[in-house]
This record gives sequence, structure tokens and C-alpha cells, in this order.
Amino acid sequence: MSEIIIFDNEFITIRYLEDKKIIYHTIHKPLPDQVLKEALDAGTEALKKYGACKWLSDDRNLGPLSPEFMEYSRTDWQPRTIAVGWKYWANVVPEELVAAGSLTPVMENLYELGLRMMVFTDLEEAFRWLERMAD
Repeated sequence: MSEIIIFDNEFITIRYLEDKKIIYHTIHKPLPDQVLKEALDAGTEALKKYGACKWLSDDRNLGPLSPEFMEYSRTDWQPRTIAVGWKYWANVVPEELVAAGSLTPVMENLYELGLRMMVFTDLEEAFRWLERMAD
């Protein structure tokens, strides 16, 4: 799998998987809002640069997000990233998060913006789902 590192530090790595045309981020440990914003913005620029429309998030080590970050994501980052071509998001989360249903408002907002999203607890299942989606 050929990959280009877009953003990398102790908290998060964002790659572009050339052969799959997927932006792929891995959270290594809970991170400050500003670092997450910078990383996601770099991913948005890569999505635009490479003409990708798929994003895979491995958020199993994410930790809680602040209300301020959630508002930024909803009102700025999500619409801006969709505007440059984001169509499909596979989000790998801890099992507890899926059980709690706390992603429901995020998913509803993204659906309204035209994004197709699925939540997974298994990374390989998430890859397989994204690969089935049209470019």
C-alpha cells in the first residue's frame, strides 16, 4: 500500500493511501483541540489536492472532544471538507462509544450535508466498506 504522510506527530498521523484514494487518520492518544484542527485541515487540503472523496478515521484512542471543537467541526470543518469533495466517511471508534450512541447528532448533521457515514469497531471492516464506495 503506497502512502503519503500528510501530518504526523505524537497525537495523530494522517496519510493519503494512493492506491485506495483514501485519506486515513490514526489517533494515537487524546489530543488538544488545536492539534486536531491543524491535522484535520491538513487532511482536507490533501483530499482536495489528490481528488479523493473517502476518509477513514481510526478514532479508537481519541478521548472526549470539547463542545468548542464539536461546534468548529459542525460549522466549519465538515461543510468545508464536503465542499472540496468528501463523500464517504468510515469512522472506527471504541465499542463503548457505539453503544452510547453519542455519534448520532454528528451522523445526522453529516447526512444533512450529503455525506455517507458508517461507524465501525473493526478497522478492516471499515476499509472494506470504503473500498466498496464509488470514487
